[in-house]
Amino acid sequence: MLKTSSFYTIPVLLCVLFFSCGKKDSGGTSPTPVVPVIKVDDASQARTTSAGVMHFNVSLDKTTTVPVSFDYTLIDGTAVSGKDFTAASGTVTIPANSAIGSIDVQIKADANDTRQENLTFTVQLINAKGGQLGGSSAKGTIITENGTSLSTDNTGYATPNTYPGYTLVWNDEFSGANVDGNAWNFETGNGSGGWGNNEKEFYTADKKNVFQSNGNLIIEARKEPISGFNYSSARMTTQNKKSFTFGRIDIRAKLPVGKGIWPALWMLGTNINTVSWPACGEIDIMELIGTYPGRVYSTMHWKPTSGTNTSKGSEYNLPSGNFSDKFHVFSLVWAQDQIKTYVDDQLFFSMTKADVGAANYPFNLPQFLIFNVAVGGNWPGDPDAGTMFPQRMFVDYVRVFQ
Repeated sequence: MLKTSSFYTIPVLLCVLFFSCGKKDSGGTSPTPVVPVIKVDDASQARTTSAGVMHFNVSLDKTTTVPVSFDYTLIDGTAVSGKDFTAASGTVTIPANSAIGSIDVQIKADANDTRQENLTFTVQLINAKGGQLGGSSAKGTIITENGTSLSTDNTGYATPNTYPGYTLVWNDEFSGANVDGNAWNFETGNGSGGWGNNEKEFYTADKKNVFQSNGNLIIEARKEPISGFNYSSARMTTQNKKSFTFGRIDIRAKLPVGKGIWPALWMLGTNINTVSWPACGEIDIMELIGTYPGRVYSTMHWKPTSGTNTSKGSEYNLPSGNFSDKFHVFSLVWAQDQIKTYVDDQLFFSMTKADVGAANYPFNLPQFLIFNVAVGGNWPGDPDAGTMFPQRMFVDYVRVFQ
């Protein structure tokens, strides 16, 4: 018995010590499967007069040895399927060992190239396989804010093409596709000290800020970061191209309103580069401070015998509504030693050379035109949360009679 027992005991011990009797090692762990995270990025595409494609980038945070797929559908927002983009749904598969995919959305053309608020829709992801959704949606933005066509209600006051005793010597009806470069310049930047007023806008010559459409000149102020400033706009002049002395000037315009908004139609003496401001004389045909949307001002500035600047002006208040509701005509009737300004042919300011006293009277010399929309500054103050953007000044015509 002892021999028999020893015969069987030794192999068993060897098995236990060296081979564990053929059992698998239970001390290890199986590797965790790689599950990539699916991410889809927001996308944007400018709408033009031709159809386009908006490309959404899809990516995985890591590759895997199996394909990754998901379903998608498009959801209307301010952009509407069938009108602004082509409705679509489907499945996207990212091949094994790859981390990049895409979704392409067909963007409809706009034959009119209409300027309006940008349009948005949503790409919705569902039913991920082989991966997990890191975000289930992305925003698509159809950029329409830079369109070249913009219309506005043309109701309001208008003035004639002729006056007894006057001849039309120059006019701009703003009926062409582009601003007339033979008549107008664009001043750009923020000037010295915000054009001397601590204004907050950066002026550009870009069509996003100044363009012509449907018979109007449009100056548009936007809230956007640009060259270290938070607002963009435009300021245009006829300096060295068109200047005038005396006569009647009619400007038909619809004005922007809102806190911090400062549209102006005005003039400066052509000798400004030699005698400086205000010795050159400044004729403010119209200024509006957006906090008071139913009120405009007309002011004359000149250099006094002592001091740096003096002025005389007056205001006009609409009996109802505000100056953004419809068009009004702002007029300057200018003669030797005398200036008068009107709103819709209603006289509200006048002055004569006698008002300047002993100081030099600068208003018998040529002046050029300036149209602009300022944002912020010493007089209007800065925009606040209630100020809407974009803000637009529409000018239907400017006519000079002598």
